[in-house]
Amino acid sequence: MKVAVVGATGLVGAQMIKVLEEYDFPVTTFIPVASEKSVGKKIAFKGNEYTVVGLETAVGMKPRIAIFSAGGATSKEWAPKFAEAGTTVIDNSSAWRMDPEIKLVVPEVNAHVLTENDKIIANPNCSTIQMVVALFRLHETYKIKRIVVSTYQSVTGTGKKAVDQLMSERNGIKGEMAYPHRIDLNALPHIDVFLDNGYTKEEMKMVHETRKILNDYTIGITATTVRIPVIGGHSESVNVEFEKEYEITEVVEILENTPGVIVLDDPGNNVYPMPINAQDRDEVFVGRLRRDESQPKTLNMWVVSDNLRKGAATNAVQIARHLLDKGLI
Repeated sequence: MKVAVVGATGLVGAQMIKVLEEYDFPVTTFIPVASEKSVGKKIAFKGNEYTVVGLETAVGMKPRIAIFSAGGATSKEWAPKFAEAGTTVIDNSSAWRMDPEIKLVVPEVNAHVLTENDKIIANPNCSTIQMVVALFRLHETYKIKRIVVSTYQSVTGTGKKAVDQLMSERNGIKGEMAYPHRIDLNALPHIDVFLDNGYTKEEMKMVHETRKILNDYTIGITATTVRIPVIGGHSESVNVEFEKEYEITEVVEILENTPGVIVLDDPGNNVYPMPINAQDRDEVFVGRLRRDESQPKTLNMWVVSDNLRKGAATNAVQIARHLLDKGLI
């Protein structure tokens, strides 16, 4: 079982390596892959050191699985080359997500769509993943009509440069800027580029990806995504209107039985999901469950998850595990 991690020296790549170790994935040959400037560096995996190789070399090694976290341009160019060599690619960029020929997968929700012919599989956006994990069983029961979501996203979603900016500002050091404005003691309603419709690319990702994963293009979705000075995970305020009536007690029961979800909902004792508690965890935490009193059949919920783990690395490794367990690779 040769496994390559493409983008092994980045924040998400490092998490992918960590998750592969923690999940005891049956790797016989580990292949860390990065850009030419990182070739020759050493990466530790399961107590051993491995030398980073370039993309061309990695393709020639014909790994069984290649997990990509190296940006959209790299994925567009190199994922097909790995696939042609017989490798199954699980890609964390946005490059393939909306391609009608490519499956967009969250294992708890729609792993059943995968077949042995799927040589490139897309990992969804981090904020989309945690929302659909929290919602998919409720959708099966009550049928979602509309979602209004506002996100409060960790700087780790941007990468190391953004974490460095936050810490530099916090320590009064002038450094390189990942954002157009200060992030410490601030909130930026600006994630990814602005589009012609006034929304950001991140906001529209949540709209399009949620419909594709749930396989329901009738759902109305509107999103506002905000970057906040937090490390640990993304938080989301989700207002969801159903077609059927619900009871809060039933919603809690459904969520408690939803794979990958932990309900933390005891506000009287100050128990609710927070990114500081979600960090380094793989679950999606849900709380602040309450009826929207302004309109019928509508629920408010607060959803938190570690964006580097379930929002990226863990989801990719879970896809790989599903493929292995089902004999699809």
